[in-house]
Amino acid sequence: MVKFAVICASNMNRSMEGHHQLKKHGYNIQSYGTGSLVRLPGPSANQPNIYEFGTPYTKIYSDLVSQNKGLYAKIGLLEMLERNQKVKLAPQKFHDEYDDFDVIFTCEERVFDAVCEELLNRTGMKSKPVHVVNVEIEDNHKEALVGGKTILELARLIVASQNLEQDMDEIIEDVQNRMPNNLLYMLAFY
Repeated sequence: MVKFAVICASNMNRSMEGHHQLKKHGYNIQSYGTGSLVRLPGPSANQPNIYEFGTPYTKIYSDLVSQNKGLYAKIGLLEMLERNQKVKLAPQKFHDEYDDFDVIFTCEERVFDAVCEELLNRTGMKSKPVHVVNVEIEDNHKEALVGGKTILELARLIVASQNLEQDMDEIIEDVQNRMPNNLLYMLAFY
């Protein structure tokens, strides 16, 4: 079974939508963030809500409800956290996890760069390939849904491949031509 990961900055919106969609379809999937902390919108642009990775989604949800339930319901954070609670316990940081994946999806170019750099820093001692695909997704609920569908389509084609190393460029080109998200691809090694 192909082992997938999906990664965004905070493991809250884009990566969790991808995780949710792949999990719903029975894929072997984990999700992570690459930021130093988990950041969510706050009452103003210069007052974000900040949490440590590992803080349970239930605790974040309760904190936001106690702060201003109406505001956080209106901007979709409570609904997002309800989804996240059904998928896993808490946001996880990619740099702290050492699972090997066959395919890693990232959700923006700076996350793609951070993941590729981390993989290079792990020195490729195992000589095990990992396909890193960036699906450029704007960080809002609507675009996360669209991006999650692109990730799901990529996963479907990847699992159907008889020779992923040979087929990956064609899969990327096919999905790029049919789906709205821009894609980047790199083959790395563990």
